[in-house]
Amino acid sequence: MKITYSNKIKKKFGSPANLQRAFGSMAKKVQQRIDDIEASPNLKVLQQIPAANCHPLSGNRKYEWAVDISGNHRLIFELEHDPIPKIENGEIDSINVTDIRIIETTDYH
Repeated sequence: MKITYSNKIKKKFGSPANLQRAFGSMAKKVQQRIDDIEASPNLKVLQQIPAANCHPLSGNRKYEWAVDISGNHRLIFELEHDPIPKIENGEIDSINVTDIRIIETTDYH
């Protein structure tokens, strides 16, 4: 999939050194998730990677998605499509979601 980054976190992901400074001991896991996303042709494939645990969020994060970095930390992203691909019943057509925008990493637990 194609990844873009919000301006707020773009610098953190700009280089391996920046990633290490921003995430310390979690940098390797963050890079693994980025690699998983880039290797997935679409959201459906990403959802099938057990370690990523890709899932939609709810509540005030209704339009956001997450993948696991560690037990509590998540990489949060939005679907970068306008309009977002949907199937007839209104659910997201995950096969046709190919672009995301990473907006933050957080421990929201």
